[in-house]
Amino acid sequence: MTLGYRRPLYLLAFDHRGSFERDLFGARPPIPPAVRDGIVDAKNIIYEGFTRAVDHGAPPDAAGVLVDEAFGTEVATAAQAAGHLLAMPVEKSGQAEFDFEYGSEFGAHIERFDPTFSKVLVRYNPEGDQQVNARQNDRLAQLTRWLHDSGRTFLFELLVPPTDDQLARCDDSHEWFDRELRPSLVVATIRALQEAGVEPDIWKIEGLETHDDCARVVEQARSGDRDDVSCVVLGRGADEAKVREWIRIAAGVPGFIGFAVGRTLWEDPLRAWLAATVTADQAAATIADRYRELIDLAVTTSGVMAGVRP
Repeated sequence: MTLGYRRPLYLLAFDHRGSFERDLFGARPPIPPAVRDGIVDAKNIIYEGFTRAVDHGAPPDAAGVLVDEAFGTEVATAAQAAGHLLAMPVEKSGQAEFDFEYGSEFGAHIERFDPTFSKVLVRYNPEGDQQVNARQNDRLAQLTRWLHDSGRTFLFELLVPPTDDQLARCDDSHEWFDRELRPSLVVATIRALQEAGVEPDIWKIEGLETHDDCARVVEQARSGDRDDVSCVVLGRGADEAKVREWIRIAAGVPGFIGFAVGRTLWEDPLRAWLAATVTADQAAATIADRYRELIDLAVTTSGVMAGVRP
């Protein structure tokens, strides 16, 4: 199959599992049935916001949802039936080291839902634990082979956490690390993963502070014969102003085709719903408005994200 994905892509991401349990509902495993039902309801509210956004002009060929099987089966089934773009995670939630959520049965779970994109979230630092990196390389290369042999599209969410030494070099400032060290580490990580046989079609990248940094990431992502590989911006739970800034920066760089943003769009409305200060309908309406506004920003900021082939 041809590697890569070039079309605009605007994902509303709510495949979070552990953070829903822990942060929104204050629960720890084993999860009580009432909490499980509450999480399912919350994800249905987000999906309602998504469908409203599409009904009111979000581009149906570029808008999509990223949702999990554990709490989002109803959403995934509905999205698939409606013909929406659907991304689903393959990884265990909340793990420092990537592993398959369903072990050797990962392929059967992908085939059950037949998502447009199969997604992994991976924490990887090329200067980190080399044994951990090697194990992740092996598992991710296995997934690459399975997905591409099956004609499926691979979405890779890359987080590059600082090592203790790197953070010390930045005076324990995460902001300094993000600005001064992380961009080069992202490039080095992509290179290391490619050399290990890990070949995403789309890289989901933490927001970068300059156009030049974005361009360096795209250059590595598209190195070799990877001309159609693209990148999207992830939200990392940042406030809306910061996410909008990251999207504006990336939008002018050929190779960035959109975003995959979650908590920034839905966390506050869901907290208000849980506190009974707004109805489910009102929460869905707020999510729809925020999602549409982010799409409008991406579309108007750059012809690349609006669909012009870079």
